[in-house]
Amino acid sequence: MDIVVKNLTKKYGVQRAVDDVSFTVKTGEILGFLGPNGAGKTTTMKAITTFLAPDQGEVYVGNHSIHKNPEEIKKNIGYLPENNPLYEDMPVLDYLHFVANIQGIDKAQIEDKIREVVFTCGIAAEKHKKISELSKGYKQRVGLAQALIHDPEALILDEPTTGLDPNQIIEIRELIKKIGKEKTVILSSHILAEVEATCDRIMIINNGKIVADGTAEDLRKQAHGNSIIKVRIEDGDLNTIYESLNQLEAAEIVDFLDKENMLYEVQCKDGLRTAREIFDLCVKNKWAITELTPVETKLEDVFRELTNN
Repeated sequence: MDIVVKNLTKKYGVQRAVDDVSFTVKTGEILGFLGPNGAGKTTTMKAITTFLAPDQGEVYVGNHSIHKNPEEIKKNIGYLPENNPLYEDMPVLDYLHFVANIQGIDKAQIEDKIREVVFTCGIAAEKHKKISELSKGYKQRVGLAQALIHDPEALILDEPTTGLDPNQIIEIRELIKKIGKEKTVILSSHILAEVEATCDRIMIINNGKIVADGTAEDLRKQAHGNSIIKVRIEDGDLNTIYESLNQLEAAEIVDFLDKENMLYEVQCKDGLRTAREIFDLCVKNKWAITELTPVETKLEDVFRELTNN
């Protein structure tokens, strides 16, 4: 079930929390939705789940419009909000029974559905406790269980790994990847490494506008504009090597990284072609290449570059 967002706008007073945002998430795709605090992530997610009404624009979940068919969307979507509101005085099983009834699950199927999500979310050992007695990590698992219990076609997960330890994070990551093979998933997180490991595609929002959309590799290229090679060349004059590198057709910008150790940074128009040109240059001048390493831009660097105003 695809999620289609068209020209979505939401204002709070004069501030545009979401400003004419459009994107599509395909069935079987996990979208990582990134942005600094206040960028518009949660507002967008709340609009998709019909939790709030936008001022302008449209959202379709499958063939259902948030304006015309909000109840149908609620039946087909699972939502884990950022603050994970739970009824903490209720035991886990009672709470899941309550959610199952709200979601309209056939009474004959409720027990099976509860057993399934208890196993899937790894809360079997804690299922008889009150929610207030659970650790933050297990409360997050209960929140994920309530989002999954009605077997929705789409999942909206706002910070789903908050409060989990590293082992739990890996387990939830694998669970989300498994779910994402059959469902449409939008995942928001501040843990960039998790987003990169879990998501098929990453979208970054800043000041209410989409500033990047693509795979992690696409975003690295888009943010930096070109690839980078770190190269150490010996047996030649430092400045002569520098000037020769700058004259290469495939080299964009050449900088000194470490003059003492003859280390240069070359920004490339074409990484592979630049590497070949550097190699040919060194052979021609009888210089020795002792290091030639592609430099990978970190997703954190891309995020900072795109969201620092």
